[in-house]
Amino acid sequence: MSAFMGELIGTAIILLFGCGSVAGVVLNKTKSNNSGWIVITVAWAIGVTLGIFASGPVSGAHLNPAVTIGLAVIGKFEWAKVPLYILAQFLGAMIGATLVWLSYKDHFEATEDKGAKIAVFSTGPAIRNIVSNFITEFIATFILLFVILAIGVTKFTEGLNPMAVGLLILGLGLSFGGPTGYALNPARDLGPRIMHFLLPISNKGDSDWSYAWVPVVSPVCGAITAALTYKLVYG
Repeated sequence: MSAFMGELIGTAIILLFGCGSVAGVVLNKTKSNNSGWIVITVAWAIGVTLGIFASGPVSGAHLNPAVTIGLAVIGKFEWAKVPLYILAQFLGAMIGATLVWLSYKDHFEATEDKGAKIAVFSTGPAIRNIVSNFITEFIATFILLFVILAIGVTKFTEGLNPMAVGLLILGLGLSFGGPTGYALNPARDLGPRIMHFLLPISNKGDSDWSYAWVPVVSPVCGAITAALTYKLVYG
């Protein structure tokens, strides 16, 4: 149960910072309106860093179904625990997104742009080309897990590992976030998308289900490939 709660709380923290920053930038009448992509990427990086600090001691801080599955594929995590971790990650993402909506409820109502509203919850491509979008998410998630595995075997001063992963997330957002919004994480994208569909958001539009599979399937494929590549190269 402690591992379950660790994954739930850690993932919720990521979404609180990440989705909260998007809401502040894209919704009307916020004090941070139109403050830009750098604000969003920094906030996601901070959220991941703090989520790892909060959950690492009890769960190992996967906070991402793609990471959990990738580690299980190469024997670094028990398959029996995979469903529990993924459930916790999805619930945490849904809770985090819901709390952001509650915090910005007035600003959702003051915003007419339906695209801005779903952007608070989930990713979407700047140019919709499913093949290109899939490749972008695959490459970014490959880098994510490959470098996480490398960080895991590198000797840092105690407590620096989460900060290293946070810098990795910042770099990925700045370098690969432009085409698709860098989901990297099925729970981060699908969990909030479900909440966008369920919550009574005024004039919200559809939840873009036709694209929803890309930020779920592509990160898992990228993470599995990264894990297998890492094992092949480094053993």
